[in-house]
Amino acid sequence: MQRGACIDCKSIVILLGQLLAMSVIKRLVNDLVKSLVKAARVMGMAGVLIAPVATAAEPACDSGPYRDFDFWLGHWNVHLADGRLAGENRIEASGDGCRLVERWRGARGSEGFSLNFYEPADDRWRQIWVSSDNIIEISGGLIGGSMVLEGEIRYRRPVDGGRADASGPRRPFRGTWTPLGDGRVRQFFEEWRADEAGREGWQTWFEGFYGKVVE
Repeated sequence: MQRGACIDCKSIVILLGQLLAMSVIKRLVNDLVKSLVKAARVMGMAGVLIAPVATAAEPACDSGPYRDFDFWLGHWNVHLADGRLAGENRIEASGDGCRLVERWRGARGSEGFSLNFYEPADDRWRQIWVSSDNIIEISGGLIGGSMVLEGEIRYRRPVDGGRADASGPRRPFRGTWTPLGDGRVRQFFEEWRADEAGREGWQTWFEGFYGKVVE
């Protein structure tokens, strides 16, 4: 009986200790809440001074050259010059407008993805495109109302009759996006390679005309 009573006493002491700790925590929380309320009242009185500073701030990518490629935004059907459907493309802004994301689906099931962004340190737009066939890294900016990006295309596999066991070639690459007067966008890609006569130069890689999808 005495041993059990001692155990009960110990439990009571532990319980009292826990209640005391909770009481202390509650008091500290109440004090903190009072301090926050007081600080909020002081800030409210100084709102006339603080408000102009807060409203002056703008998103980092909300204006200027960050918006140069906005004419490409949207959900598009892309047709070749002869009218055939090449595929469907979605261009969406993300990251507070700091990047444009391209998601391409070709008419025959091919897919591709690109990330496009303005880099202020170099004052250049950059695009990184990835598909199962190739990787494209190009950069540049607006020239005469068109977005012109140049760089390199890297093929994952041999092209133009290359050895089956060889890796794909690297070639200079250039892309031009031009907004047209009827609301469409012309996309024109070129790569530097030899033509059928063996003369090297810029050769057409792709030409597509973007028309907005009515949703």
